[in-house]
Amino acid sequence: MYLYLGSNPRALYLVTSSHDERLGRPRRALVFRPGEGQAKAIVEFLPKDQVDLTSLAKLSNRVVKGCLGLISVENDVFLAVITSATEVGNTRPSGTHPESVARIHEVSFYSLTSATWDDLSAAADPNLGPDVVEPSFRDGYGQPAPQVFEHPCMPLTKILSSGSFYYAIESPWDLSSRLAARLSRDPKAPKEALTFDERFVWNEYIVRSLLDFRERLDAHERDDLDRCQFIVLAIQGYVGVFTMALPAPPTDGAPTVATLSLISRLGWKRAGTRFNTRGVDDDGNTANFVETETVFSTDQHCVSYVQVRGSVPLFWEQQGLQTFGQRIQITRPHASQPAFERHLFQLMEEYGSIHAINLLGQKENEALLTNAYARHLQIARAALGDELGITHFDFHNAVRIGGHESVIRELKRMETIVDHVDKFGFTMCDAASDEIVTDQKGVFRTNCLDCLDRTNFVQDILSRTNLEQYLLLVRREWIHSNVLWTHHRELWAENGDALSRIYAGTGALNTSFTRSGKRTLAGVLSDATKSVSRAYINNFQDKGKQVAIDMFLGNLSNQLQVTIYDPIHDYVRATLEQRSSEYSTTKQCLLFVGTWNLNGKVGHKISVLALFYIRPDMFVLGFQEIVPLTAQQIVQTDPEKRRVWENKILDTLDRRPNKKTDYVLLRSEQLVGTALLVFVRLELTAVIRNVEGTSRKTGLRGMSGNKGAVGIRLDYHDTSFCFLTAHLAAGHSNVDERNADYRTIAHGLHFQKGKTIQSHENVIWLADTNYRIDLENPTVRSLAEHDDFDPLLAADQLRQAMDSKAAFAGYEEGPLLFRPTYRYDLGTDNYDTSEKMRIPAWTDRILHRGNSLDLAVYSRAELRGSDHKPGSSCRHLCLFRRSFASPEVFATYRAEVRIIDPVKKAALSRMLLEGIVSTEPGEKLDEKLANLILPADVGELPPPSTDEKAWWDGSDFPAGVIPITEIQKLDLYRRNNPFESPSASPLSSSPSSSDEELYSHALTLHTPMAPVQTSTRRPAPAPPPRTPKSFEKQETNAS
Repeated sequence: MYLYLGSNPRALYLVTSSHDERLGRPRRALVFRPGEGQAKAIVEFLPKDQVDLTSLAKLSNRVVKGCLGLISVENDVFLAVITSATEVGNTRPSGTHPESVARIHEVSFYSLTSATWDDLSAAADPNLGPDVVEPSFRDGYGQPAPQVFEHPCMPLTKILSSGSFYYAIESPWDLSSRLAARLSRDPKAPKEALTFDERFVWNEYIVRSLLDFRERLDAHERDDLDRCQFIVLAIQGYVGVFTMALPAPPTDGAPTVATLSLISRLGWKRAGTRFNTRGVDDDGNTANFVETETVFSTDQHCVSYVQVRGSVPLFWEQQGLQTFGQRIQITRPHASQPAFERHLFQLMEEYGSIHAINLLGQKENEALLTNAYARHLQIARAALGDELGITHFDFHNAVRIGGHESVIRELKRMETIVDHVDKFGFTMCDAASDEIVTDQKGVFRTNCLDCLDRTNFVQDILSRTNLEQYLLLVRREWIHSNVLWTHHRELWAENGDALSRIYAGTGALNTSFTRSGKRTLAGVLSDATKSVSRAYINNFQDKGKQVAIDMFLGNLSNQLQVTIYDPIHDYVRATLEQRSSEYSTTKQCLLFVGTWNLNGKVGHKISVLALFYIRPDMFVLGFQEIVPLTAQQIVQTDPEKRRVWENKILDTLDRRPNKKTDYVLLRSEQLVGTALLVFVRLELTAVIRNVEGTSRKTGLRGMSGNKGAVGIRLDYHDTSFCFLTAHLAAGHSNVDERNADYRTIAHGLHFQKGKTIQSHENVIWLADTNYRIDLENPTVRSLAEHDDFDPLLAADQLRQAMDSKAAFAGYEEGPLLFRPTYRYDLGTDNYDTSEKMRIPAWTDRILHRGNSLDLAVYSRAELRGSDHKPGSSCRHLCLFRRSFASPEVFATYRAEVRIIDPVKKAALSRMLLEGIVSTEPGEKLDEKLANLILPADVGELPPPSTDEKAWWDGSDFPAGVIPITEIQKLDLYRRNNPFESPSASPLSSSPSSSDEELYSHALTLHTPMAPVQTSTRRPAPAPPPRTPKSFEKQETNAS
């Protein structure tokens, strides 16, 4: 097929070629035009005869292999097409249909909306092959040659042209699904929607609008579209194929032709680069998750063996400059269990039994992960059952003692491994009929730190072990075939290199041993070179690549998904947004916020009076100068004092009298002396998601962390919160520097996937702002001592900056009804009497932005351990209630949190769609839809219980106790004896039937089904409902 450009109006035409038509494909054209509005397109599927090719300009002489989808970049809509690809081979020649795979070498993006990026000179180029593709597209993410104007999709082109993407050449087969899943599908099932494993289709975000367009076509046109192969579904990972001749039984002497294939499918749901994406997310998706399938095919059988790998499913990350030592932080040590169980439950639903092989060592940070992994898995087994197990194997220690050969020997001797190899088995089907003979009962889940080198080495061993088991059953002599195992080693070495280049930027380590079976000096030197290259690439180049990956997957917060013109569905979406109150509820929450400059001290007593009586949803505590701001601390921050405070606060919360709930540390973040801690109720960890932390330096023009800010963001149900603690520039007269610090933080502090401070519905600053009072020292002290605050407020630098919009524009602060918090003599209530005699000021402040935040308390705590008096603010948020007793300034907020019911939303969407489709001529559509209401029984639940009130505890029946007399009054829908036969039953017509008559009648009844024993394991907790991205954006904008 070829791509053409039309003008007046501008349109792109993807048209089948004469070569396609000789292959039996229909003569068709897929036409793309820009739509009205942002990220809108119009698509038509036309017969080729209706397109006048003579009036069109060919955009390139290169054959287009297919279309990956539509994406909006910088307000332009681009069409992504494959312009270079080579066939890898047929992964299963013995199958009933060919299963050939092609590797993508180059992808081009053409604009629907603008001629700026047209390159018509490409039409004169000869048909280029993959060897001519720019090396920078393949070799990591190096800097491109300088250009005056870079194509806005160049980062996407680099990723997609890296040689790590593959697609199925023939439309009937699905490359994203393993053999067992494909063979279990009903071939006669209707094909309105394409069937694929959405975990591994990387272009799902940009191709979704085209798939929706395909579903709206009638059956004949849908079949033509599939046969034209205009739409391509791509996976990322590795596909390798080797065909070989193996000795056959001495019947005719002819060798058996066998095919060995290896397919690795990289998951995209938590995609990213090595130091930017670690651990698990709240939906149970892990970084670097890969399903690897070994396929061995002959003219008799086809054997498939599946393994998976993935990052340790906890919330952990690596921040800052990483060299050869691994500095690991478990960011949510007490709140990982729901996501951990969710991940394992999803694996068990997909694959059956799971046995994890943990290859981490027992030194330093790896031991930290290993211990947490084992602890979480032990708890998960109580929830998920005994079909879940783990084996810990210190790979590096085994290699250090006995070399790489010892790893093979030890793994084959470990009972837990050998037993599960036999228990899980493999999938085998008959080559002629595709009938499954035996099915794999479970998978090994292998991990190391990066899930690259060590993991690939062990998976190679497991793959060979299972292939040997099959050969022992059918062709024992093939076990000794050198050509088979040479190809097997080469496939796994190439697989390791491919997955390592995707995640870490270089080829895998240990592949010299994988290929040759021995360790060589050249291999050692190669591994050392790769390690150095990884350190450079991961620290200095991967952030740009991470942004490009997030853009391609639609993860950026300000990104709009391209939609194809469809007035019916557009109307339904708009109506859903207007009627959001019908499928969402709100919940009250209490939030305690506090900030305290510790002056580098530790060991202060924590005032717990407020904690005895207030049970907020969250405590948010900000500290400044948690460590002395020395040169050594600025260069390498010591987290130990932060951990001391974390333990002190947890211990204080745990020792409250009449304790009704437990609190856990959700997340903490530190930048030199600035630290932010968030504690939440234990039961809320399952509904708080997308927790992230970040920081921004402002000292020495952004180079030093002695001043700056720390932020933590989260989603509580379907409402977003952002908390920030900061330490701004000091000095009475440095107002401009403080304003500049604020602007640097407001515009430069970013979370993952493009989220900023402004993209949150609720934002709270708890900071040592260092803004002073512009009055003479004696005047300030006199007014403060007499609690005359109005003159002080009029001269307050922060209020002046807010009024002039020089800083904190759009934020609010509660009334300042307490004395200035700065600066005191240590251990006293006396303002500074030192030589400097600093002017008292309200340096410690709490500010907020968000329509749902209602400030309840704003005060300070009388603590004498610092030269600042702690301040806190209590805000009642719809979601959070926070209470801080020990910080210098504290606040309590009430807030409303939105909870979207996805079942109700889907039901309302279907109802609206059916209402539009069934509208009669002359019927008023708006009035008809307005009268449509959800049935009362859709997802109705009582309001959630609180500490003060439970849904089952009311005035009518205290403590939920219902008297027997009341139960007897209930209509239980049975007005007769449940053991009496219905009147229509033949038994009821003859109540005095003899035993012989009853027996004769029983013989005529259908044979009942045999009882089936069900599993006793209870399912993992369901993931909290998520709001669709488009709805989240509009809610955020509305706030």
